[in-house]
Amino acid sequence: MPETDPLRDAIRDIADFPKAGILFKDITPVLADGKLFRDSITRLCATAEGRHIDKVVGIDARGFIFAAAVADRMGVGFVPVRKQGKLPWKTRGLAYSLEYGENVIELHEDAVFPGEKILLVDDLLATGGTAAAAAELITALGAELIAASFFIELTELKGREKLSPCPVHAILEF
Repeated sequence: MPETDPLRDAIRDIADFPKAGILFKDITPVLADGKLFRDSITRLCATAEGRHIDKVVGIDARGFIFAAAVADRMGVGFVPVRKQGKLPWKTRGLAYSLEYGENVIELHEDAVFPGEKILLVDDLLATGGTAAAAAELITALGAELIAASFFIELTELKGREKLSPCPVHAILEF
């Protein structure tokens, strides 16, 4: 009998959230359990093992939770990518398409510097639009995207293709 993964087992499926037809992967049980949360951060850090990382960039909003913890564990800086209008200083923004419309994300212009090695972290990789936009912002500022790591990947939606040639890692695949 195959072993179960406690992280996978803790994910709740919520039907029709945030809208009809969506099966939402609820990660809050993982976040609420110290051992599971610690394990998720350990696994995310392992995706960058052996690579020099200067900063971890996290995507608004649940990605902040994982990315900030990964940055802390690695002893490097954390940089937020936020929805338009949420950052207080000079930003660079990028519009991108979603399954249900368009959105804009922004990054402070002085958040990453040319030549810095960046690990992009988010909670979920679905269609890849937000992550690809974040990757484009990072590279537009001259930094090098070393890898993109996600807690969950919805493989059927093929989001990793939008991040090519960047290495993409996922802790859990559904």
